[in-house]
Amino acid sequence: MNWLWLIVGVVAFLRLAELVYARRNTARLMARGATEVGASHYPAIVTLHAAWLASMLLFVPSGTEPHWTLLAIFLFLQAARLWVIASLGPFWTTRVITLPDAPLIRHGPYRWFRHPNYLVVALEIAVLPLTFGAWEIALLFSILNGAILFYRIRIEDLALARRRSQKPL
Repeated sequence: MNWLWLIVGVVAFLRLAELVYARRNTARLMARGATEVGASHYPAIVTLHAAWLASMLLFVPSGTEPHWTLLAIFLFLQAARLWVIASLGPFWTTRVITLPDAPLIRHGPYRWFRHPNYLVVALEIAVLPLTFGAWEIALLFSILNGAILFYRIRIEDLALARRRSQKPL
């Protein structure tokens, strides 16, 4: 069995399903009066994630067996990702969308972390390539992701600043 292609294929499918869900949530939020902030960086995020998965298929030998412990960690991260998405529910998007007068979510992982989704993504970007011994891909895309997230978190924090004093959900 070609584990690399199977696992990358499943991850790509899940990311595409998330994009459909995010697009639906975005449309609903915009219909309620939400606005998008910092849209110019969004194509870079999509490109980074697509290139991350593609680089694994291009540069990792196709017969490479996964490191099972790291794969288990990656699967745990998928559960954490679902927890983040479920916690935000209809407010979860892949863009920075803010709805005036909507309180911030402060349950689930948001009880402990301001940006749990970005923590999960950062770990995923490192762990999946390491699962197949591709430390170079893990390092390169971790650095690129860190740069994009540095910018995005600043945008998101500014967009959410005026809502921080409202009652949490």
